[in-house]
Amino acid sequence: MSNLWERVERLIGSGNLDRLAEKKVGVVGLGSGGGFVALSLAMSGVSQFALIDSDELERGNITRHVADLRYVGANKAAAVADLIRQRNPDAQIDVREGLIEDNWNCLDDLDLLVVAVDNEQVKYAINEQCLKRRLRASYAGVYERGEGGDHAIIKPFDGPCYACWSEATREGVKVSLDPGGDLDYGMIGEMGTLDAEPGLWVNVTKVAGIQADMIINELLLGTSAHVEMPGNTLLVTNTYMDIIEGQESEPHTGLWIEIERDPDCLVCGERLKQSLSLLAKDDSEGISLDDLAASGLTTDIVFEEEEG
Repeated sequence: MSNLWERVERLIGSGNLDRLAEKKVGVVGLGSGGGFVALSLAMSGVSQFALIDSDELERGNITRHVADLRYVGANKAAAVADLIRQRNPDAQIDVREGLIEDNWNCLDDLDLLVVAVDNEQVKYAINEQCLKRRLRASYAGVYERGEGGDHAIIKPFDGPCYACWSEATREGVKVSLDPGGDLDYGMIGEMGTLDAEPGLWVNVTKVAGIQADMIINELLLGTSAHVEMPGNTLLVTNTYMDIIEGQESEPHTGLWIEIERDPDCLVCGERLKQSLSLLAKDDSEGISLDDLAASGLTTDIVFEEEEG
């Protein structure tokens, strides 16, 4: 590492800095939060990225974005990639100017994914892809008018998936199976996004800064620099808020909580049983392994080979 990283190296050690440089982080959604997180990780030693966004930077984005007027009209992922290279010249960046639904393969070699999109339906699709790959993912949200926010790192089958987590933390979210056997998510807002008025840039970056810090801590898991957190979800306030009903939290405070995995979750829990039941319906001979493979289900089932 060059002397560019001298102060970071002094803080976390050369071995840990090298470890961060070897990690590859994906960021889906390079808006106000995602752009800040990506740049913060790059300035902390992360050197490999996959950046995915289909939107162009508009003039109205500038007051709440790491990119400035020079980048108006440019794709957000490309703009943030350029800013990262200005801070970390050695960074290796895979830029995808499109929808994540058209770029699932960019998740294949990641160590962690930052999910920074507004659309909840897309988050659920990402959640299922992360479960298939056993890929850790970081989710953060800023509450209405920037009153506070939350953050969680979802670790597949080690705690809740995003569907479990959102049912516990997001009002109005409910996962069920429709008559055709497809997953149906109760949505928030007509457009499938969280209904909220945006906060100020400082409100967004407060939550995004916490998110970046928690991601670095997770990437350093197993090292002397890693700190064990008291829960899997952090709720923070910018003003007086009733985080817990009937209990007002003071401005600029935080609350750690532990969201448990739902054993009946249709995505990471009982979905397999439900889906197998649907596959077996009207099939007296049962389900073949080919049928199971074709179903696209993620399972933890291990088939032992017969002797001989």
